[in-house]
Amino acid sequence: MQASIRLLIPLTLLSVALLALPTGSAAAAPPAPAAPPASAAPSASPAPPAALRLPNFDAIADKAVQRVDITLDTSLLGLAAGFLDSSKPDDAATKEVLSGLKGVYVRSYKFDRDFVYPEADVDAVRKQLSGPGWQRLVGVRNSPDHSNVDIFICVDQGRASGLAIIASQPREFTIVNIVGAIDLRKLHQLQGKLGVPQIPLPDK
Repeated sequence: MQASIRLLIPLTLLSVALLALPTGSAAAAPPAPAAPPASAAPSASPAPPAALRLPNFDAIADKAVQRVDITLDTSLLGLAAGFLDSSKPDDAATKEVLSGLKGVYVRSYKFDRDFVYPEADVDAVRKQLSGPGWQRLVGVRNSPDHSNVDIFICVDQGRASGLAIIASQPREFTIVNIVGAIDLRKLHQLQGKLGVPQIPLPDK
């Protein structure tokens, strides 16, 4: 298995990601009931368990010779699915996979010198995969060329709810986070689309 991961991004779907850039006085009255405590207000929905906290890599963006930065939430994934032709079997299968996703996030940088990027930031993302729910599918360590590949799946209440891929070499790194219902048997439909790389999943 090769430690490096190569991204293939169709221009039509990549363009979808860029679109995100689509009082008088009153008569006396009995005292009003006390307002409910602030805690009674509805709270914001928590992030899905499979959503990783990705660092801000703006500081190294200008140093990269190649850069891929994709953030697709539910609405943009729906827009991307609109580019697919349901009459074509491959597009229909991809559309089915997209229907269960809540987000696709890709950060990939390539440099012309070794270790220009902060390794600590990449390692910080790796450490998140030791949290509850995450299970390792693939782990590759190649000491001679300092390359590493990790593929984890997030399991929530007995169902796959996300996938994480982290691949790093001295001159490049790639982080992919897919959030939502995932069927590993159908995940190959996303490979090469929306910035998702070829995924060396183990045979079942």
